[in-house]
Amino acid sequence: MRLQNKTAIVTGAASGFGAGIARKFITEGASVMVADINFDAAQSIANELGPKALACAVDVSIAADVQNLSKMTLDAFGHIDILVNNAGVTHTPQPMEDISEEMFDRVLAVNAKSVFLSAKYIIPIMKKQGYGVVLNVASTAGVSPRPNLSWYNASKGWMITATRSMAVELAASGIRVNAINPVAGETPLLKTFMGEDTPEMRAKFLSTIPLGRFSTPEDMGHAACYLCSDEAGMVTGVCMEVDGGRCI
Repeated sequence: MRLQNKTAIVTGAASGFGAGIARKFITEGASVMVADINFDAAQSIANELGPKALACAVDVSIAADVQNLSKMTLDAFGHIDILVNNAGVTHTPQPMEDISEEMFDRVLAVNAKSVFLSAKYIIPIMKKQGYGVVLNVASTAGVSPRPNLSWYNASKGWMITATRSMAVELAASGIRVNAINPVAGETPLLKTFMGEDTPEMRAKFLSTIPLGRFSTPEDMGHAACYLCSDEAGMVTGVCMEVDGGRCI
């Protein structure tokens, strides 16, 4: 029960890594706001998790939605101890010049602007409390970029730098900020990353991961739980690779 009496917002929590993090947080005693653009899926996860979980519809790239998420969480739980910026999108593997401007804008809005908006509307609450933890879900793509995913890579590199900058600025306010860098995992984004989900493409991806498997939602839940718990009280500004050795 490492998160007993803690409250957490997890964005993109209706599936994939976000759902894995939400499940782990619940088992460790936290109350969780399951935030996702797909409300029906978010409600389904919240129902699965039980009475300490609630669902909220949010597009993390829209200021009014993030502001409403903050208000709903405060109204429901009274405080916000943990924020997990997990929601993310990618584009299909293509030469950088072939990516549409619309897709570029969407990737940067969801993967980068969302962190700005959550800081704008949730960090002031944590400052007033005098404590808080932020966890950004970045990617090995921001450390060791794959070809033809250039703008996704760039958005995750931005998130890694933002994590370190936030950690330095917010430490004096009692707020820790870290990130996890997953490798490709068994999530709804996997097919998009690969371009096509075939045994041959999976084998190609797995050949770059020394431990020989994809990341799982459970892997992310375990890492997130540690970084967001008091056990990591001296850890801030860390971007932890949870990648089976891919970035070595």
